[in-house]
Amino acid sequence: MPDPIQSLKDIVLNFDIDSAEKTAKDALQQGIDPLEAAAALTEAIRHVGDEFGKGELFLPDLVCASEVLKKAFPPINEAIEKKGSAQTSLGKVIIGTVFGDIHSIGKGMVSTLLYAAGFKVVDLGINVKGEEFLKAVKEEKADVLAMSALLTTTAMEQKKVIEGLKDAGIRDKVKVVVGGSPINQEFADSIGADGYGATAPEGVKVVKRLLGIKD
Repeated sequence: MPDPIQSLKDIVLNFDIDSAEKTAKDALQQGIDPLEAAAALTEAIRHVGDEFGKGELFLPDLVCASEVLKKAFPPINEAIEKKGSAQTSLGKVIIGTVFGDIHSIGKGMVSTLLYAAGFKVVDLGINVKGEEFLKAVKEEKADVLAMSALLTTTAMEQKKVIEGLKDAGIRDKVKVVVGGSPINQEFADSIGADGYGATAPEGVKVVKRLLGIKD
């Protein structure tokens, strides 16, 4: 019988979306601790992220690996909750694609990798209005706000949200990370963001650095 922990790693490393949910459920039925199962998936997605960062894997690979996690994690999370145990959270991140922009792939990958790294992630989705970001930051007491913009026409929405945080008197309570195709370090600095990530794996590293977490 195959090692269930290795099988969990393999579905990520082999981008096996079709078998993801069943493999996760089978591992749990075989008595694997759900926290160990989550750790196996996390280890595998980190490897994929590292390989992507080195240019050994490509964007479609990272997208597929993220989709595997989306299928495999729900039954494992449910088992963790039933057991009454919880993974130690590194912090809470609010993430979303800014208003006027409906691109989700990049944001989705960052969300998945942050979750796998041990963060609690509240994904607001796409086309998120500034007031929605502000409301979530306040209600969730977020450590980080991550915003994505894939269009030059929507990039300035990131600045509007940061200005909104200032007006609400909570800018100093949250770290702001921005990313997306038209965004670069110079733009991030000009709008007052705390960090910028050019890729999904880099975005996770930036979040960790801003919170003083060793990679």
